[in-house]
Amino acid sequence: MQLVCAFNFSTLEEMVGLVEGARAKNSPVILMASLGAVKYYNNSLELIANTAKGLAMAYPDVPICLHLDHATDLEQIKQAVVCGFTNVMIDASKESFEENIRRSKEIADFAHNHSPYGINGCSVEAELGMLAGHEDEVHVEESGKAYTDPSLVHEFVERTGVDALAVSIGTAHGYYKAAPKIRFDLLEAIRKETDVALVLHGGTGVPEEDFRKCVAMGMSKINVGTGLKKIFTDGVKSAIKPEENDPRKVVGPGRQAVAAAIEANCDLFNCTGKTPYVLKSIY
Repeated sequence: MQLVCAFNFSTLEEMVGLVEGARAKNSPVILMASLGAVKYYNNSLELIANTAKGLAMAYPDVPICLHLDHATDLEQIKQAVVCGFTNVMIDASKESFEENIRRSKEIADFAHNHSPYGINGCSVEAELGMLAGHEDEVHVEESGKAYTDPSLVHEFVERTGVDALAVSIGTAHGYYKAAPKIRFDLLEAIRKETDVALVLHGGTGVPEEDFRKCVAMGMSKINVGTGLKKIFTDGVKSAIKPEENDPRKVVGPGRQAVAAAIEANCDLFNCTGKTPYVLKSIY
């Protein structure tokens, strides 16, 4: 199963940088809207979806998908499906196992039958287990984290019908105080229980050798977000000068810095040159 890079954006300018970086490496890309990004744009899922569609038209050689990340409100997720997101995540990981199944199945059934792109046009990601950390609207204390139980994976996937499963194997949202200890034994056990795409959240700060091992062991999607915020803002800060009044010359370096970071990640995740091997963007 081909791994596809997935990156969170906070602003529309960053979205462009993500696509430009992927294009430079002939790589597909998943643009991920966090709930914080959605809130920043007046909760307009339509604005974000239409921007992604415009980018797909402007960069027709880049397979682009648009993902709603860590959403919890069922009606908001359904709205995202209808207005054109190609992937949505229902995060009911804080709920009981049965309630997680109920909510995830409701979204999977809806997305597979109400996407403007036809049956199974919108894929669904759910989470089993719970990552610690803080990022935008995601806040889970260390005491609340829970590793994914491999013995529950097959049942969860079968009963929900989800297309991708986010797993908790030692990563966390936000910045790490020390290198994470990834439970590769859990990843191996989980991979044996299901054929659906597995997703690793909390990618910022994971050592490169751990990334490579995760990919080799069958991880299909790796999420990176927190570090890109700093890369973008550092690029902007470097361009701020008292005499500069053109916002494009201030924001542009931030966009370019993001693009360069995406190029490096495409190489790291072995996505460089993989555009011919994946489906064209659904837009």
